[in-house]
Amino acid sequence: MWDLTPDAQGKLCALLAAMSWALALVLFKQSGESVPPLALNLFKNVVGLALFGLTLLATALLPALKPDAPVDFMSPPELLVLAVSGLMGIAVADTLFFASLNRTGVQLNQVVDCLYTPSMLLFAWLLAGEDITRAHWLGSALIVAGILVATSVKPPPNRTRGQIGAGILFGAGAMLAMAYSIALAKPILDARPVLWTTATRLTAGTCALALWSLVTSSRRATWAVFRPAPVWRRSIPAAVLGVYLSMLLWISGFAWTTMASAAILNQTSIVFALALAAVLLRERLSRRKIVAIGLASGGVVVATFGSGL
Repeated sequence: MWDLTPDAQGKLCALLAAMSWALALVLFKQSGESVPPLALNLFKNVVGLALFGLTLLATALLPALKPDAPVDFMSPPELLVLAVSGLMGIAVADTLFFASLNRTGVQLNQVVDCLYTPSMLLFAWLLAGEDITRAHWLGSALIVAGILVATSVKPPPNRTRGQIGAGILFGAGAMLAMAYSIALAKPILDARPVLWTTATRLTAGTCALALWSLVTSSRRATWAVFRPAPVWRRSIPAAVLGVYLSMLLWISGFAWTTMASAAILNQTSIVFALALAAVLLRERLSRRKIVAIGLASGGVVVATFGSGL
């Protein structure tokens, strides 16, 4: 059994979160062929929240699973910060992400998604006071380069310049909102149990999405996703991987290592998704995608083991 330091555990969690999310994306893509984006987003969060509730119940009933801190470990100000973090990172960021996706298409949206790592580095420096090393910048650059190599920036058909411009702005806003939400909650993530902080953020974000869905014109179609249907064969595993498992690993990464390291390793999810799409969706793994995976893998190595640079 390896004796990993907290920092190494955090980096491992960040990398596993990227892998879990990549597999979830493949399943979400298949589910999204018959489920609208808002409905699928709400569904995955509700499933994830139910699993977190069962896990918290298990920790209360089984002594061996109890967390180190009691249930009432958080103060009202901490709960408020986590709620705001959930609103920004789950409700606002996800809404902006799907708005961007609808306007730009998947390929161009992947390019916009490259702003995730620079946004995290920016807020890690501005709000968390982290020292951004040359290894972080070099690792980030290699991963972003890999994603850019793998992604075509040709605008999708039937889109106006205004729609493309708005989609890029929405996507940039999504990445900034997500990064800000983590930087805001970072002090609490460092000090409090991961399970409780994750569940609190998810609860706030899910409640906001549910309320929003009730005031939209498509509320009936949105809530129809909760009726049993064949699509559940894809959407439920996607929710388990993409919300419950990946979010636990994602938050654990930010709790146990620096924002910069976690963000860089998280960014590899897009490249993992390319490989999985080739295997599971039979998408062609071109030479460009192979180069992209190589660049991103090099970025992972540099960001993780290049502290002496």
